[in-house]
Amino acid sequence: MEFRIADTFTDSLARLAGDEQAAAKTTAFDLQMNPANPGMQFHRLDKAKDKCFWSVRINRDLRLIVHRTESSLLLCYVGHHDAAYRWAQRRKIERHPKTGAMQIVEIREKIVEIEVPTYVQAEQAAAAKPLLFTGISDNDLLAYGVPAEWLEDVNRESRTGTVSVFNGPEPAIEVAQSPGQEAKAISAWLLARISEGIKPEEIAVFVRSNAQLPRGQAAINQAGLKAVELDGNIDIAPGFVSLCPMHLAKGLEFCAVVVAACDDEVIPLQSRIEVVSDESDLEETVARAKNIGRSFLL
Repeated sequence: MEFRIADTFTDSLARLAGDEQAAAKTTAFDLQMNPANPGMQFHRLDKAKDKCFWSVRINRDLRLIVHRTESSLLLCYVGHHDAAYRWAQRRKIERHPKTGAMQIVEIREKIVEIEVPTYVQAEQAAAAKPLLFTGISDNDLLAYGVPAEWLEDVNRESRTGTVSVFNGPEPAIEVAQSPGQEAKAISAWLLARISEGIKPEEIAVFVRSNAQLPRGQAAINQAGLKAVELDGNIDIAPGFVSLCPMHLAKGLEFCAVVVAACDDEVIPLQSRIEVVSDESDLEETVARAKNIGRSFLL
């Protein structure tokens, strides 16, 4: 039996606490050594769209999500019970019809609203805005790696609500002398955005890595707001400010964003600098990180 590990598993593993990571790694190793071990507690996920998704019990709360066939076993995700089950229920694994690559595809749900006709005086319709992907054929979209079942949604995507980061407001930059001063400045900024009518769920606080999450949490707490740490499910909760590391920010949209804890040796990460051997590469790494920092509230 072929044994594989998906990137989604390693990403979710990195978000666990140290003792939880150790337990997950032990279970993963046992699976690799003997997937048929009677001690492995497999449970088929009946509510998952992909019937090859199974959960494996790690301990009382943690679950490992695997994709199991007769010839292969793929580690897909690890997390707390409810989050792990939600992750599996919203995804399936399939081969892309154009590229031939196997993909973990998030299932798109369609909600159809029933319109009740009302008869009013017709108003002149506004000119239709161009679709975002006008002129790009389905064949080209598939070649780019777009899942086949997403084509209908992608082709309907318009430019409505699209905001250019180059045309937005200038970022506010704050230089703090201590974590306490940083929390005070960020909390004041957050409260100012709330007073403008921006909802907590429309605000995000990003940090470089999990190690800086407590500093973002402290600033949110000082503002008297509640925070939710985003995980692999990217669940944004109403009434909560979103808090997460930068690597989870891809694809998310918020009305107001803070990037906190932009210290030396954090942006850029000291570990990233240490593995760069060439001087020119080092200069490029530092320059990129500094440019990223200048785009946000420090």
